[in-house]
Formats: sequence, C-alpha cells, structure tokens
Amino acid sequence: MSPARPVLLVLARAPVAGVVKTRLSPPASPAQAADIAAAGLLDTLDAVAATPAVTPVVALAGDLAEASRGEQIRRALSGWTVLDQHGSTFGDRLCNAHLDVAARFPGQPVLQIGMDTPHLHWTLLDAAARRLDGGAQALLGAALDGGWWALGLHDPTDARALRTVPTSRPDTGARTREALSDLGLLVEALPSMSDVDTMADAVTVAATVPGGRFAAAVFDLRDSWLVPVRKQP
Repeated sequence: MSPARPVLLVLARAPVAGVVKTRLSPPASPAQAADIAAAGLLDTLDAVAATPAVTPVVALAGDLAEASRGEQIRRALSGWTVLDQHGSTFGDRLCNAHLDVAARFPGQPVLQIGMDTPHLHWTLLDAAARRLDGGAQALLGAALDGGWWALGLHDPTDARALRTVPTSRPDTGARTREALSDLGLLVEALPSMSDVDTMADAVTVAATVPGGRFAAAVFDLRDSWLVPVRKQP
C-alpha cells in the first residue's frame, strides 16, 4: 500500500484567447473558445476537489492574469500545490510535471488528467486512485480520438518513458501504452472517454453534464453556431 493517497495532477494551460482551444474557432471567437476552456477547467478542478483523500496539484502553463475567468480559477486553486510547466515540447512538460511531483511528494503515486474532460466525475477519479493505492503499476484512460485522458503511475518517474511519444495523433494512446509496457509495467485500462478538441466534441460533452459551467458556456452560444450533437459510439 502507498503511504498516502495519490497525487491528483491536472496538466492545464491558462485559458487565454487565441492560445487555448483554437480548434473551437470557428465557429467560436477566440474569446469564446477561451471562456469555454475556462469553464471546462473549473468543472475539472471541482471534480478533483471533490475526490477524497488525494493531494491536488496543478501544473500550469501561462498567466492567469491574462486568462478568461482567471480570478475564478485562482480562487479554485486556493490550497492546491501549483507548479509551473517547463519544457520545449508537450512530452517534456508532461514528463517534467511528473518528475516535479515525485520530488515534491516522494513515495506517492500520481494520477494525471488534463483540462479536456469537464464531464469527469469525482467517483471515477476516486476509483482510479484506489487502484493505484492497491498497487497498480500504470493506468491509462483512452480518449475516443486515439489519445488518452488519464495516466496513473505508481512511480511517477516512469513518465520519463513518455518524453518522446508523439501527441495529438490517432496512435498516441497506443504508443503511450507501448512505451510504458516497454518499461516492464503492467498497464491497466481506465474507462474510455470523449475529450474536447472540436466544437462538435464540446456540444456532445456538454449534453452529458447539462448542469456544469462548461455546458452553460457552450449552450449559451450553441444556437448561433448550429453545431449538431455527435452521437456517442
């Protein structure tokens, strides 16, 4: 058993217009896309905060002073450990975030998510944390586009294997699993989920969590976009 419940790590970027969720524009303006991203991040932080007995950490890129809903995000992060992302590529930033957590919280496993799953419920995070508590070496949650939405590592330094795994590709999830398996780790599956890359994704995800900030931000503008809801497989 681990000496403490896992660190729950959120890899996030300050939702600045023209920087985040650029694939939502069009039909959204850059400011609207940033507001949707901010709403999704806030819903994600709520899910993490509701998960019992974990250590909440965010690895943040960008400046919240320039971000949509920046003050709300800052308040939501009160009491969290906030780390700066560093590295020239996403693989570098991902790996470095895990190594920074390993240095700050030695001996604790890490469950890492992003800011693209505002429909994530704390019970799913709790179940994954319990699996790491029970000795799971690695957990991987597949995204429906071929990427992944969650990564759990009993030893977060194993994230070094992911530094050169290409991202934003249909085979990113498969190559991540392969890189972890090549370390000799048993990679266990978490439930597959949609993430939010396009406006069709945003509308589909929002429909599953109609009471959240993310859904409100999307539905406030959906009628003018006329974006269809994509059926879940």
